[in-house]
Amino acid sequence: MLAQQRQQTILERVRASGGVRVADLVRELGVSDMTVRRDLESLAERGLLEKVHGGATALGPGPTDEPGFTAKSGREQPEKEAIARRAAELVRPGTAVALSAGTTIWAMAHHLVAIPELTVITNSIPVADVFHRHPRADRTVVLTGGVRTPSDALVGPVAVAAIRRLHVDTLFLGVHGMGVRAGFTTPNLLESETDRELVNAANRLVVPADHTKWNTVGISTIAELDEADVVVSDPGLPEEARRELGERVGELIIAEDTQ
Repeated sequence: MLAQQRQQTILERVRASGGVRVADLVRELGVSDMTVRRDLESLAERGLLEKVHGGATALGPGPTDEPGFTAKSGREQPEKEAIARRAAELVRPGTAVALSAGTTIWAMAHHLVAIPELTVITNSIPVADVFHRHPRADRTVVLTGGVRTPSDALVGPVAVAAIRRLHVDTLFLGVHGMGVRAGFTTPNLLESETDRELVNAANRLVVPADHTKWNTVGISTIAELDEADVVVSDPGLPEEARRELGERVGELIIAEDTQ
């Protein structure tokens, strides 16, 4: 396959799913890791995609743009892992927690599998899969129904109806963006409605969000900043964001990468 053909194939994959991984392209195209990385570099230089750790994502994020789960999972990985680890420390055995969709929440789920006697409510297929792969007899996992979004969330009337009858100790909410005026936002209107029901079902709202979420705005607000009891972010969070969040949320935790 010629370079032009490879690169066209890569672009088609990015546009279809929102992102690609180098390892997947190596396997699919039958070329070396270095060849794929050169192709991604060439496409990035031409402004056709954005290179990220381990792959590439589509360009042009806007208030209604919603990258797929694969695209988002390649971004800010060390920061997300540190945030996920620290957020998981807020969970106590024997409690009921809700986990929304999102790659940081998915990373957090891996740290929750060892906690005993948890009841987990989630509308995220990847999150539910983490618990399915690490079964415990003393754990209950409830996966809501609904329509599947690009971020692998189950949303819409079915999900809302299921969540409306539930009550949990803590919701860990994944967000597309956060800011003073818009609050915590998502690019998907149905996901916003479903997430608001999760907020209503929880006694405590925790938002694990890396620094790139600050001043990123999705089309729909899930909750205002002052509705969050805890925000967990990383050292890259700007001073302005630390000041604003410090004044508006119950607690701001900065998770250091200790790996």
